[in-house]
Amino acid sequence: MPSANYRALLRTPGAAAFFLPASLGRVGIAMTGLGIVWLVHSRTGTFAAAGLVTGAFAVTEALVAPQLARLVDRFGQTRVLPPSLLAHAVAVAVLLSLTATDAPDPLLALGGALVGASVPQLGAMSAARWAGLLRTGRSAELPTAFALESLGNAVGYLVGPASVSALAAAGHPVAGTVLAASLTVTGGLLLAAQRGSAPPPAVTGSLHVRADRLLLRGDVLVLMGLNLALGVFFGAMQVSVTAFVVEHGAPDAGGPVFAVSNCGGLLAGWLYGLRRWRTAPPVQLLTATSALTLGTLLLFEVGSPLGLGLVVILTGVTIPPLLVLLSVLTESTVHRAVLTQTFSWLGSASAAGSAAATALSGWAIDSLGPHGGFTVTTTAAAAMTLQSLAGLRVLRTPKGRSNRTEPTRN
Repeated sequence: MPSANYRALLRTPGAAAFFLPASLGRVGIAMTGLGIVWLVHSRTGTFAAAGLVTGAFAVTEALVAPQLARLVDRFGQTRVLPPSLLAHAVAVAVLLSLTATDAPDPLLALGGALVGASVPQLGAMSAARWAGLLRTGRSAELPTAFALESLGNAVGYLVGPASVSALAAAGHPVAGTVLAASLTVTGGLLLAAQRGSAPPPAVTGSLHVRADRLLLRGDVLVLMGLNLALGVFFGAMQVSVTAFVVEHGAPDAGGPVFAVSNCGGLLAGWLYGLRRWRTAPPVQLLTATSALTLGTLLLFEVGSPLGLGLVVILTGVTIPPLLVLLSVLTESTVHRAVLTQTFSWLGSASAAGSAAATALSGWAIDSLGPHGGFTVTTTAAAAMTLQSLAGLRVLRTPKGRSNRTEPTRN
């Protein structure tokens, strides 16, 4: 079976020129939420206020992101991205001013909401560019491209939070927020400057597409459900692992467990993207979610932090291929007129699932101990398996219709 080559993919004209700036911007985006926590806590002295502001940031980002992506699909990346970056810079400046003047918590929450509402969807835009670049004649390389996207995102969430935490620990919480905004805006502006690789607006002139009809389809709803369940898995796993190591008298073990799991996931994602897979993506998806479900069942058998770490690594290696497959299936089944918007909605669904799981698993742990949290984790994985089974029929591009089809003329 031939191996795909990341280096050759990045040598495609225009590829590195948009992927690298998007990756830089994603480091800034990954820093933003935690940066707000440190910033607000340093001024107010309470995590309650920091949680309120960060919660407002997360909620507005999840709600507004698909609307910004809809504008991108309608008018194009190069027209929407610069003003959204300006709005993000202004919103961050407003939040910094509010914290510097010791504004009351409701105003701080409003500032956080403005920052969240203006976060540019660089990941969705980069994925849409890969789809446009490889759509004609090179669609077999899309899994490799989305694996590269997954790696870039994972690296961003490893480097970003660590950097902002280091700055905060050194007594520079404001610098962390400023650096996050600077990386986001710089990466976004460099991405916007790459006009040649930007997908053309899907709806222009006399071309009209009913976006609501294109989004309210069975395949899109299945993808939304999968991402929602994946978010529940992430949120419940984080809380449950933390509760387990605390119960076993090793609170410091949580960080290394997640770090090793993330590194294993990076390796798995890199290896997955190297190969050209002949098995249909829906079948691969069912295999990956089934393996994840079986792995989560082992959580109920572990009796030590070491055993837990081994199981977390085992489940963690299934996640990067899962993320790649979800992107591949999105590109192959969703109309290109709403592709960026769909990527954003899927991200919002995952974020909503993670937020809900944090509260649900916390209640389950208080009632039943860490195994209560593991029950939420396993239930989420099983839900993904069931949806993947349904996806064997739904997540197939019907003959004669794909996202490559042009919008219909009225």
